Amino acid sequence: MSPSQPDRVEVLGEPEERFAEVLTPAALEFVARLHELFAGRRTELLAERARRAAELANGGTLDFRPGTAAVRADDSWRVAGAGPGLADRRVEITGPPERRMTVNALNSGAQVWLADFEDATAPTWHNLVTGQLNLMDALDRRIDETTPEGRRYRIGDDPATIVVRPRGWHLDEHHLLVGGRPAVAALVDFGLHLFHCAQRQLDRGHGPYFYLPKLENHLEARLWNEVFAFAQAALGLPYGTIRATVLIETVTAAFEMDEILYELRDHAAGLNAGRWDYLFSLIKNFAQAGPRFVLPDRATLTMTQPFLRAYTDLLVRTCHRRGAHAIGGMAAAVPQRDPAANEAALTRVRIDKEREAGDGFDGSWVAHPALVETCRTAFDAVLDGRPHQLDRTREDVHVTAADLLAVHRLTAGLPSEEGMRANTAVALRYLTAWLGGSGAVAVFGLMEDVATAEIARCQLWQWQHHHTRLTGGSLATPGTVRRLVDRERAALLAEGADPALVDGAVRILEESALGAELPAFLTTAAYARHLVRTVRPAAAVAAAVAR
Repeated sequence: MSPSQPDRVEVLGEPEERFAEVLTPAALEFVARLHELFAGRRTELLAERARRAAELANGGTLDFRPGTAAVRADDSWRVAGAGPGLADRRVEITGPPERRMTVNALNSGAQVWLADFEDATAPTWHNLVTGQLNLMDALDRRIDETTPEGRRYRIGDDPATIVVRPRGWHLDEHHLLVGGRPAVAALVDFGLHLFHCAQRQLDRGHGPYFYLPKLENHLEARLWNEVFAFAQAALGLPYGTIRATVLIETVTAAFEMDEILYELRDHAAGLNAGRWDYLFSLIKNFAQAGPRFVLPDRATLTMTQPFLRAYTDLLVRTCHRRGAHAIGGMAAAVPQRDPAANEAALTRVRIDKEREAGDGFDGSWVAHPALVETCRTAFDAVLDGRPHQLDRTREDVHVTAADLLAVHRLTAGLPSEEGMRANTAVALRYLTAWLGGSGAVAVFGLMEDVATAEIARCQLWQWQHHHTRLTGGSLATPGTVRRLVDRERAALLAEGADPALVDGAVRILEESALGAELPAFLTTAAYARHLVRTVRPAAAVAAAVAR
């Protein structure tokens, strides 16, 4: 490895204290090699995503792939399964790798902490690099701070197992260039963490573990497996040291669960039911398919809806057949000051987790430490001293393609004016905070992340695009959305929000919810326009001065 920064690597993000500990020449060389080897294939896969999305928008449908039927039918293969520290995953807590969140999550009593560089992190350069630092410091037990108010932040003796979620394949990192082009964001997050923390984790008896987001098919899983194989060899780690859990949070991936596990079988630990992103994916892919795919208010789309039960039942069945953990979806409630409201929220969480445990899941997610005990109690009652329930193979589950797409069997009603207002209000509040550097935000009693804004703007686009009739008889139109945006903008300003951030949020929402076309992701353009802050490298500045 070069003793100085590799010539083909440019760090354009603003430098801060201790960033050099993360952005070492050797670490940058490792990330550059990952990018050079795998960015081309990633670009091809993104082109395939776009092709398939266009096909669905023009009336295409989804089914299980006939070309991979042999993989699904073969009962003989199993995945690597849980690594050390992952055998018991009954409660997983999620959140961005901010310093205090790092301590609170590791001390929460959950078995696993998902350190989220993706939807729960606003991708500022500061957040991304300090997040890596915080994980390094956590593994070295170098976090011991006391606030001016006297609150101490220190990691306890039995912290949760760390699992890192890098950004999805679709995102670039504009603060780090390789050969003059933005690096693949997923490889930056993965590469920096693996380079700095793999041995640290092994020394503590665990290993380098990852959650893989936004996969749309088994070929994208194959690429991750190729990345894992190269990275382990390059760092001298035994093959199979890495463990990965895949979020099944796209409707296309729901048809390829077996194939995704098969491609990652030497590194796979499980699948997760990423339900909010799953709804976003379903709406996005079929937004132009006509009124039959119009979904009602987000609040009514509970996991008891038949098409969502088909998805989660299939996930449990697939995982346990292959020796993989099945991890349930997010409980996003946050503590309420009003005792009655707080009790009602905890009751909803308890019912949801009891349903997941009863359906065969091995664990589930929560967004706040106050929910850990509720989730644990629900799973303890079913697990009865066992670390998981892989023995429940759910032979009773038989899910067809029609079941996964049966949105017409909804038990909820029409979209409502209140649902439109709620989508507008939540999206603007979240995006205002995201532009300010916060990726996990408490809004109206729920901990929201990017998936929330994505669902909200997709529903707004879909409803007004199809002039959907709302409860009460009115029609959803672009004018309706603009009036709601104006109303919520005024409310945010009255609450004291930064006008520049609010106006930025309004612009993002209008562009992603009111255009003729529905953008695949709102974050791609919003990141490039609002969150990229670069400085010219010192060598370039010196050359300019010399000229």
